[in-house]
Amino acid sequence: MVAWIFRVIWGVSWRIGLVVGIIIAGAVIYTATTLPPVSELVDGRARGSVTLLDRSGQVFAWRGDQFGGMIDAQTVSPHLHNAVVATEDKRFYRHFGISPRGVASAIRINMREGRGPLEGNGGSTITQQTAKLLCLGTPYDPETWESEAEYEADCRRTTLARKVREAIYAMAMEVSYSKEDILTIYLNRAYLGAGTRGFEAAAQRYFGISANEVNPSQAAILAGLLKAPTTYAPTNNLQRSWDRANVVIGLMEDQGYLTAAQARDARDNPAGLSAAAAARAGGYFADWVMDSGPEFFTRNTTEDVIIRTTLDPRIQSAAEEALIWVFENKVREGSEAQAAIVVMSADGAVRAMVGGRNTQASGAFNRATQALRQTGSLFKPFVYATALELGMSPNDIVVDEPFCMTVPGSGEWCPSNYSRDFSGAVTLTEALTRSLNIPAVKVSEQVGRDNVRTIAEGFGVQSDLAAGPSLALGVSESTLIEMTGAYAGILNGGSSVTPYGLVELRLQGDDVPLMGTGGGIGERVIREDAARQLTWMMHNVVQNGTGQRARVDGWQIAGKTGTTQAARDAWFIGFTGDYVAGVWMGYDNNTPLTGVTGSGLPAEIWHETMTRVLTGMQPVPLPMQAPPEPVRAAPVNGGGQQGRDPIVDLLNAILGGGN
Repeated sequence: MVAWIFRVIWGVSWRIGLVVGIIIAGAVIYTATTLPPVSELVDGRARGSVTLLDRSGQVFAWRGDQFGGMIDAQTVSPHLHNAVVATEDKRFYRHFGISPRGVASAIRINMREGRGPLEGNGGSTITQQTAKLLCLGTPYDPETWESEAEYEADCRRTTLARKVREAIYAMAMEVSYSKEDILTIYLNRAYLGAGTRGFEAAAQRYFGISANEVNPSQAAILAGLLKAPTTYAPTNNLQRSWDRANVVIGLMEDQGYLTAAQARDARDNPAGLSAAAAARAGGYFADWVMDSGPEFFTRNTTEDVIIRTTLDPRIQSAAEEALIWVFENKVREGSEAQAAIVVMSADGAVRAMVGGRNTQASGAFNRATQALRQTGSLFKPFVYATALELGMSPNDIVVDEPFCMTVPGSGEWCPSNYSRDFSGAVTLTEALTRSLNIPAVKVSEQVGRDNVRTIAEGFGVQSDLAAGPSLALGVSESTLIEMTGAYAGILNGGSSVTPYGLVELRLQGDDVPLMGTGGGIGERVIREDAARQLTWMMHNVVQNGTGQRARVDGWQIAGKTGTTQAARDAWFIGFTGDYVAGVWMGYDNNTPLTGVTGSGLPAEIWHETMTRVLTGMQPVPLPMQAPPEPVRAAPVNGGGQQGRDPIVDLLNAILGGGN
């Protein structure tokens, strides 16, 4: 009876097994016939990448999904080849796509740790992992999936049915491809952190070299990323990456890929990051360039794009170091105040940008380009630019005295100086040097607010400018980059400037750029002699007035401070013969600063930045011109027609300005 039962069970079992085997074999063979050539599977990205180069052509940032190009398992660095096999599948060359021993071991570990048999460790071979990376041959379809992330999450789903399909697909790959072909696909498709797809992109991203050239310590870091790419990314935590690499080195030694001496050398000399990866410089600048470029070639590109920019890494480092130094040495501990810096050339080419105290941030709120804040006295140079353009002189007299005027719809308005006192008759130069409010309002009313707005807008201040007399005191809002660009127009002799960071955009592999510079010097706004006289007046601000803390020994500096109502914003923008630099300081929630004005910490940040920038450079004189004419007898009164220069009236009529 026992023998009979055994024969029945065996007879049924081998027949069922045979049928199942035939079905599986048929599924494997059919799937194998549908697999495309290896070359079509190495780059499975749904979107492209953007590589950003600085002004000298060196890579400083990456965006999107980076793919460095196809590598081959047979020609890649043998250290990397061996590190991946040792870490992920030591029996890779001895199985046929699946490893029953590995699956059994994974189930045992999962059950022992209180998880389900398919939860946690999967016991997947490299072939199975590759099948999963290929999503079992299902391509990404934007019409089916809401996002690429949702598609990838579904591909990683673990169910019994999916595991069976994965095993069939893996065996089909073993039928169609060689082991080296499968490993080639794996090396090119694996995600390795920081937006890198494949080991070539990762080697370039972290070490600045090809995956064909990595040494054992670098190979160990790269192979270690496969377990948890974001966690072990060396740009996130280098020590944690080294610790994981030591585990990989141990596996390579145990499996005979490294001698004891080679393993010891790899542990004693851990891989360091490339200069670009270590610096993580220009994150705010890179974000700004990405936002300012065409969306289909930047944020949503499906191509691999190369963008050459205006960034100067030396100046960028100077700005970052200066900001950190001032906050560590001049700002009370625990302060949540923020600051931003922009440095550009006179033509608007942005050389450095820091959008906040976290100088290495990426994708963060950029206070240099996104924060609209009142400008305060920073706006006054445009009032005096208008006066100079209309024929007035820096030596003309304006009376600083109690002053009130009626504003339609608001009643009587009486501006006051920051010091709450009055200086009597002062020249326009002295009024700007000491940042007196009443003279600025009087001059603005004398030359016409519409003219002041026209000049300011001509220089690039595009924000909505106030209509009332407080226009002269900077009650309108603007951004740091906009105001710095406007000051660049003063430096270059009175022509408008559009700040820009993108120099050239081309597709990877192409020599001909698709687009070029999107900014630079535009139309003339004021006469060159007016711009030179204004520069002379602003030089006096730094030499004798509110901007003295910005002085740099041996250099001519021109600039202007700005402090808004209740000290919610503090500014300093200044320039040498070569560069314009702007600094803003304040709180994100608009809380008033305590004991800070534009003449204080912003001027000090400017000084620290430019001292570092100018080190080793030959001083370049400012393009300035002292006023030739003597003091005029008739003062600017700002209240009506009395005391107006006939030249002002004539030019005012031509420009269409008025009060």
